[in-house]
Amino acid sequence: MQQDEARRQDRPNEIGALEGAVATTAAEREACYRLRYRVFVEEMGAQIPPGHGGLERDRFDAHCHHLLVRDTQSGAVVACTRVLTDTQACLTGGFYSAQEFDLAGIHALPERVMEIGRTCVDPGWRRGGTIAALWAELARFMADNRFGYLIGCASIPMDDGGAAARAITDALRERHLAPLARRVRPRRPLPSLAAEAPDPSNHSSAHSSGRLPPLLKAYMRLGAKIGGEPCWDPDFGCADLFISLESGDLQSRYLRHFLERRRAPEPGHIAEPRRRHIAA
Repeated sequence: MQQDEARRQDRPNEIGALEGAVATTAAEREACYRLRYRVFVEEMGAQIPPGHGGLERDRFDAHCHHLLVRDTQSGAVVACTRVLTDTQACLTGGFYSAQEFDLAGIHALPERVMEIGRTCVDPGWRRGGTIAALWAELARFMADNRFGYLIGCASIPMDDGGAAARAITDALRERHLAPLARRVRPRRPLPSLAAEAPDPSNHSSAHSSGRLPPLLKAYMRLGAKIGGEPCWDPDFGCADLFISLESGDLQSRYLRHFLERRRAPEPGHIAEPRRRHIAA
């Protein structure tokens, strides 16, 4: 079933010099794992088991759809995220975020749920167009399979001892707190500020001011809500905020940008109908 979903959604969604697609080959999935290794391990310092071979992956990956953005000139994968559907989560023992949060309310939601995770962008491609291409593929996947809700985690670095994570959470709670039915409880709350003192030599972190990390800002622009207090992830050295998005809450300007943007057809060209698939 998972192979059928990916096969029917393999037509690239092009934006400029970038194109988004669902990974359908082992080589494409490996390219996603290598990008994740460069970002999460080499750049962010995440701790993973030895023998990784330069790949960042876990037991959930075999059950996920891997969405990617590639540079059309070089073919390099410059951004990726993974999608774990509710049906595939039954094979893994639950969603990845259930390791960090109590998802009792999420399991009671009336429509289908898909979870995204391990979202990352190559440092040389961190610009609006790259995120737009990735979100376009994600929005297409969500719409074609008629998921009612998207869930996931957005990470905030903890190199300041958690001050920024708390400031960001407090700011988002005022306007972006999820309805009660979609709130969650962290299994590992943030340590007290006294437990981890900030590094006074670290003046370069943009997050020390409490500004939103780019991916979290993108989630909020899509209309996502936070589920409550963040969870501390010591392996990745970050605070994870649970986010959820109801498909009907996608703000119209982003819906037009992600789902209705099309290249102007060449004279005499007959557009191929976009294939659609409704997942079981």
